[in-house]
Amino acid sequence: MALPAGRKLALPVGFAVVSTVWGSTWLGIKLSLEYLPPFLSAGIRFVVASLLLLVIMRWRGLRVTFGREALITYFAIGVLSFSIPFALVYWGEQFIPSSLGSILFGAFPFTVGLCMHFFSEDERMDGFKIAGTVIGFIGITVIFAPGLSWTGRDGMLGMAAVILSMVLQAYALVPIKKHGAKISPIVMNFVGMSMSAVFLLLLSLIFERGAPATWNAVSVGSVLYLAVVGSVVAFVTYYWLLKHLEAVYLSLSSFINPIIAVILGAVVLGETLAPTVAVGTIFVLAGILATNGRALLLKIRSA
Repeated sequence: MALPAGRKLALPVGFAVVSTVWGSTWLGIKLSLEYLPPFLSAGIRFVVASLLLLVIMRWRGLRVTFGREALITYFAIGVLSFSIPFALVYWGEQFIPSSLGSILFGAFPFTVGLCMHFFSEDERMDGFKIAGTVIGFIGITVIFAPGLSWTGRDGMLGMAAVILSMVLQAYALVPIKKHGAKISPIVMNFVGMSMSAVFLLLLSLIFERGAPATWNAVSVGSVLYLAVVGSVVAFVTYYWLLKHLEAVYLSLSSFINPIIAVILGAVVLGETLAPTVAVGTIFVLAGILATNGRALLLKIRSA
């Protein structure tokens, strides 16, 4: 869908918002986990985000639509993009540095490429995407393997949880892109986050009963930041960009997210990572670039 000339500035601004905000949310999650159990923290985040989105919907006169296409989209975003993935991320980040979580999630673009190739008729793998997938897999292996010695069993499980979350969110884009084109990003996120809030709070009720929860400036501030900026602003912007910007450009935000997460983790929390993580990160980012190589070359030649 073409945008008016006056609104084209919104594209790079939106891209910058998604890139920087999602790089900072890993720190926000880590800070909240210092005082709150994971499922409770994530559930309250999405309760606040859902209420804010509901206010925005009422203000703009938007309504939740139904029908086969809408229901498929709501299931994909509610279950496969928010509920299960965020339960995994919050649980897993208890055991690994926030910066490492962001780096592992850097495999998202070429995982999307694989999902689109096998589950969608619109996009197929080419030589660039195959090379990128192989390079990226090497990077993930380099990052993941040393966990046997420097993180222990919990660290390995934490990394596995983040990777599984990433795979689920990548697959969710297949039905969302196919069936959700006509649904407002605000409505889409409201339904998905509402479903996730219920799911996560139920998990908290079942598994975290009696777990200590401390409400102070850090825990409240981190949850509010994650709800308002990390959820409402970033996700609505992301799904709006998905309607107007080619995936090749949107996926490049993965270059920025780990950099921001690593800097914030080091400055705020004093996190340090094994030296092999830097090597693995280079492979992951190289894989992302290679995956998008053909599309980038076409764009450069046509510029």
